[in-house]
Amino acid sequence: MTDSRTLLLRRVTAAVSHLPPAPQPARDYRREGDLDAEQRTALFCARVDEYRAAVRRIGADDVAEAVAETCSGLGARSLGIPPGLPSEWRPAGVDLVEDHGLGPRELDRLDGALTGCTVAVAETGTIVLAAGPAEGRRALTLVPDLHICVVEEAQIAELLPEALSRVDRRRPITFVSGPSATSDIELSRVEGVHGPRTLQVLVAREIR
Repeated sequence: MTDSRTLLLRRVTAAVSHLPPAPQPARDYRREGDLDAEQRTALFCARVDEYRAAVRRIGADDVAEAVAETCSGLGARSLGIPPGLPSEWRPAGVDLVEDHGLGPRELDRLDGALTGCTVAVAETGTIVLAAGPAEGRRALTLVPDLHICVVEEAQIAELLPEALSRVDRRRPITFVSGPSATSDIELSRVEGVHGPRTLQVLVAREIR
């Protein structure tokens, strides 16, 4: 830091040192929701749909079949998966590539990625990824053009504070609210710039 900058900061500090501390705004956030499990799930699905993502509710034992149907409908033949993805989620007839440090080009050659999540937020339709065993590295869900995410109903919290209480904040956290999208100066929507342009969410009742 230069001497002139140090002197300036000292003068500013001296000029405001006699002032009382600025009042802190009240943060009386709701931390617990009042919806039951079915209402939370329905709200989450509605919010996800509003983000132009595809959402589908499936049975406890239908994950692999639903993933296969999703891939067939989208023409996806290869999916990157985290090594810890449950075996019962892995569909037949799809080339599954475990991510043991795949490079950017290898990830880009995949048709998509299949993962779970740590928690989801019903109020905002947000999926939270925290690099868990069924989620893998952040790159796995940001480079391929398609992300198929399995969300268990029990993972859906109504409010963000509830969701954050389930997350280890020391881990790398990604918040996913719909497909990656941005707008240019003329407000033309462009998808897939900062992540997958297609998000498919499979909401499973109870998997284990």
